[in-house]
Amino acid sequence: MNSSIQPGAALDRDAEQLRALGYTSNFERSMTLWQNFALGFTYLSPVVGVYTLFGLCLAAGGPPMFWSYLLVGIGQMLVCLIFCEVVSQFPISGGVYPWARRLVGKRWAWMVGWIYSVSLCVTIAAVALGAGPYIATLLGFESTPVTNTLVALALTVIATLLNLSGTKLLARVAMFGFICELLGALVIGTYLLIFERHQPFSVLFNTFDIRIDGSYWPAFLTASLAGMFLYYGFEACGDVAEETPNPSRRIPKAMRMTIWIGGGAAIFAALALILAVPDMAAVISGADKDPMTTILDNAFGVTGARLVMAVIIVSFVSCVLSLQAAASRLLYSYARDEMVMGSGLLKRLSPNTHVPVAALIACGVIPSVIVCAGFYLQNAIAMVVSFAAIGIYLSFQMIVGGALFARLRGWKPSGAFTLGNWGWLVNILALTYGVLAIINMSWPRTPDAPWYLNYGIILVGGIVILLGLAYMTLFRPYDKGTAPHGDAWKLHQQ
Repeated sequence: MNSSIQPGAALDRDAEQLRALGYTSNFERSMTLWQNFALGFTYLSPVVGVYTLFGLCLAAGGPPMFWSYLLVGIGQMLVCLIFCEVVSQFPISGGVYPWARRLVGKRWAWMVGWIYSVSLCVTIAAVALGAGPYIATLLGFESTPVTNTLVALALTVIATLLNLSGTKLLARVAMFGFICELLGALVIGTYLLIFERHQPFSVLFNTFDIRIDGSYWPAFLTASLAGMFLYYGFEACGDVAEETPNPSRRIPKAMRMTIWIGGGAAIFAALALILAVPDMAAVISGADKDPMTTILDNAFGVTGARLVMAVIIVSFVSCVLSLQAAASRLLYSYARDEMVMGSGLLKRLSPNTHVPVAALIACGVIPSVIVCAGFYLQNAIAMVVSFAAIGIYLSFQMIVGGALFARLRGWKPSGAFTLGNWGWLVNILALTYGVLAIINMSWPRTPDAPWYLNYGIILVGGIVILLGLAYMTLFRPYDKGTAPHGDAWKLHQQ
């Protein structure tokens, strides 16, 4: 075979596959397997995920919280495997929305896309705000609500400009972020384990007599939120399906790599941090309210800690970039099927950069509004932010449930990646895990707080779902487009 024409032939096959699924697009298929994986990795962002919640979850559940990273990783791998089957057969930009459309139908897809898009926009704002204290430390000024807000707005603008520059730059920045974050996690973790280990490995099984209503398990379930807020991002690999050559094979592989490598980096970082805590009793009692800073200052000193902060900041920037890229492709996919107001503008791709300009700008403006609202309504925004992770989990389970529904109607995955006879068992286990995870994340844990705070996640989730249902009922957006829907099992029968 003449290798000089092979790439073009492959792209023609990809375009023909997309046409067979009912779509055409002008995206630039230039994202390699490793670049696609890097997008998922930087979205998952083990450094951001571990470092952000480490202190809170360690205080809540003690060192055994480490095991939650492993257990949640196994559960999310089950979900990932179902996603791999679906995206392999339906490699369409937008991820969960087009998958839900083919597995179940238009209304189900609209609600999945609505919940997921709200969750993504809130997550972008939350990650951008989370970068504020680290940037303040690096630059030597005090972290305040004002500076955090300004940093978040600046970070969102930078991510939007980078994304507007095109798929190639997005892929390169994602690769740079992946390399910096992985090397940072490995180097920092290795240094801590070799030179700054203050705890024995047996501490991973020491509950320090933490009890809630006489039992340790409620505390462990609370601490397990550390893992549950970490293990997503693999779905972002599928959001750019039309920008990746041979997506039926490459994207399922990139998704699994995201869990294996991203999860492995997170587990390693968490292990190193736990064993580097100088005084575990002080963290458990609340005397040390910021064990992350304590560890980094003790291990690296002020100058060294700033270098570590620089790695963390790169992780935050690349995480916001990847989140925004995923959100914009979802919005583009939504608009292409006429499922949202302003579809005519949102579905346009730039003739120069081949990216959805209006969708990207919207995915910069909406998080910026949330950031500004957070400055004035901190308690309310805290509840909204807490919904973000559970909203993503809910969207995931609507896909896992949709896949099970399609199987019951006769769907047999026919992409390059399938689970074969294991499909039913993995699907059922993934759904069971996801439902239990959602219950754990939304379970009220502050009985002394006002009811609207205690049930804040459930309250915000209910409002988001009701608003989506109201929009669907009033405007019937799902009836405007003519793209295929609810045909996964029919394709198999044909």
